[in-house]
Amino acid sequence: MPDSPSEVEYRGKFEELSLLFEISQLLDQSLDIKQVLQPVLKAVTDHLGMLRGTITLLNRRTGDISIEAAYGLSEPQRQKGRYRLGEGVTGRVVETGTASIIPRIADDPEFLNRTGARKTKQYQDISFICVPIKIGNETIGAFSIDREFAGESALRDDVRVLSVAASLIAQAVKIRQSVMEEREQLLRENTRLQEELRAKFQPTNIIGKSKAMQNVFDMIAQVSKSEATVLIRGESGTGKELVAHAIHYNSLRETKPFIKVNCAALPETIIESELFGHEKGSFTGAISSRKGRFESANGGTIFLDEIGDLSPATQIKLLRVLQEREFERVGGNETVRTNVRVIAATNRNLEQLMETNTFREDLYYRLNVFPIHIPPLRDRKSDILLLSDHFIDKYAAQNHRAIRRISTPAIDLLMNYHWPGNVRELENCIERAVLLSVDEVIHSHHLPPTLQSAESTDTRLRGTLDESLNNIERELLLDALKSTKGNMAKAARLLGVTERVMGLRVNKHDIDPRHYKGRG
Repeated sequence: MPDSPSEVEYRGKFEELSLLFEISQLLDQSLDIKQVLQPVLKAVTDHLGMLRGTITLLNRRTGDISIEAAYGLSEPQRQKGRYRLGEGVTGRVVETGTASIIPRIADDPEFLNRTGARKTKQYQDISFICVPIKIGNETIGAFSIDREFAGESALRDDVRVLSVAASLIAQAVKIRQSVMEEREQLLRENTRLQEELRAKFQPTNIIGKSKAMQNVFDMIAQVSKSEATVLIRGESGTGKELVAHAIHYNSLRETKPFIKVNCAALPETIIESELFGHEKGSFTGAISSRKGRFESANGGTIFLDEIGDLSPATQIKLLRVLQEREFERVGGNETVRTNVRVIAATNRNLEQLMETNTFREDLYYRLNVFPIHIPPLRDRKSDILLLSDHFIDKYAAQNHRAIRRISTPAIDLLMNYHWPGNVRELENCIERAVLLSVDEVIHSHHLPPTLQSAESTDTRLRGTLDESLNNIERELLLDALKSTKGNMAKAARLLGVTERVMGLRVNKHDIDPRHYKGRG
């Protein structure tokens, strides 16, 4: 007995509700709308039995409408499915926001067959339905299907199902847009706060506003709150110890000890005892037991300066401390456990030392967990005046001097010098200048001779190049003759020339060697 019309209608409604429920579940599976469009399209395909189907989305920036999910299309056909607003049936639906039903596509001149998927002989039997995907009054895309013609009533039923599916897709897009906008806002706010923090974070013990130093401050901020081992690298005098202080006093161990060990300053015979301690009687002079620096730093930080100068034997014991967090005192058998953060520093090329087997490779990798490079002063010249002002304030206060300014010639000398001794050399120069100043001004003549230029000392070469070279040559000849008391042969050997050349040069400059005989 065939089903009654009411039973058929009921079953159809039930299948539609099942489809819509399945679509809603699929749309909840991912925040990335593009990942769920294909499964949604497959669910609709299974329900409607369509030949082909596409979900197209509008790019609001370019105005292009392109296929985001497709059924029954090859990849090349899918790539061809691009439209402009108002172009073809799909373009018109997106532009107007109104659904379109074409019972037979062969009868509609606006149907473009842009994808090339429909064969001409099939046109008479294919219907095309396209419904808008809308958020409020804004159309963001279209949902379209091809199916075999099955009468006007069946087409209207399909339009209703597709419209509801398109509405669910639109709601999902809206929710995801809201989530993405909120996420982008949070990311922007996070970026803004990080930039503010970066601008505010500057260790109080380090002076510098240059980009190179801002990078160092960023590294300090990133590593301070962690327990990572830090290796600070840079030339002598760049402030490696200051960076180690900044890391410790901005860490979770700030209230615990900060113990410094200068590995280059301690003789090899006592470095092990200094680091790990010793027991009474373990060697001559060990009249009592003594804690080492690692024990004293327990719970805090130990700063191993000039780590590249450690002996191979001490390197092995240090490696064990880094790996196992334990050691024995010199002359002792009891294992001592320690909770210490290690910060090391060096101005030496550890990679070259590893090549010559004077620094252990395994120790290098244990120390080089978080490297920080301190730039030399010549690479951060914008900081020179800031540092100079800081040192002037410091030493003027210490020596009860009033220094009001640095003269322009002095500034020029400071800025043009290459500073091989880095910040330490600059500090020494400023301290000297503060002591020499008598008029509350740092002048160029208060700076050391190494900083002076020919202009500042009025020692510029005068005359032509030939004249200057002749003057220098005459001075060298006179100095050599004075040193050898007029002995031409000795003077020639001293200058690295033959006696014949020596004679020619002496005659050229009209020098009488006899004037220097007997002079001391």
